[in-house]
Amino acid sequence: ADGDAIEACLSRFRFSGPKLFVAGNHELWTRGADSYQVHSELLPARVRALGWQWLETEPFVADDLAIVGSVGWYDYSFASESLGIPRRFYQNKISPGAAERFDELSHLLEPADDIAAHGRELIARWNDGKHVKLHRSDEAFLDELLVRLQRQLDSLADKRQIIAAIHHLPFRELLPPPRGDQRDFAKAYLGSQRIGELLLRNPSVSRLFCGHSHWPAEARVGHIQAINLGSGYRWKTFGEYEV
Repeated sequence: ADGDAIEACLSRFRFSGPKLFVAGNHELWTRGADSYQVHSELLPARVRALGWQWLETEPFVADDLAIVGSVGWYDYSFASESLGIPRRFYQNKISPGAAERFDELSHLLEPADDIAAHGRELIARWNDGKHVKLHRSDEAFLDELLVRLQRQLDSLADKRQIIAAIHHLPFRELLPPPRGDQRDFAKAYLGSQRIGELLLRNPSVSRLFCGHSHWPAEARVGHIQAINLGSGYRWKTFGEYEV
């Protein structure tokens, strides 16, 4: 969020149609003190100033079609049970093996009897822990986002078709396959099943687009066609879909 990267990026898109913006977790990274303010005040203002629609609070509506959006977040519901890592490590965004290397995190290793042996050998960190400062738990932030998303959906009850654009993954079916313990540790931060449960409660939501995992995947979940295009940091994927 720091610097002018958002302006430099969004200014490259030049077309006459509506331009809709959904933040990702990296847009909340800051060297400042408050990612929550970045997300709720500063970033929306910057996006609007560039002529883009802040989809998180301003659904796009065209006749009977609507598009809602949210950064989404995670609550560790996608954590890999096979790793045997207790929740307190996920909350601190560090694996047991990595926590052993930091005196200030040594308290996480007690009690030790609930940590699997191979979990203690795993060395991994999730960088949101260093760069995102929400001043509330991940679960509490997700709670707020879900309330906001539900309000969007409630306001569009008369729409025949709703498309959801959520940065984090709402469905387990979109998770990457097992690719080693470090990558499996990261699954805890890829999204939340609660996002998917909310979307499935609304019969008008027909399609879901997400990202975040950089893993292309597509699945039919209930009445929703869920799509992750799978773009990476240095390569981008574009899709064209009829509605």
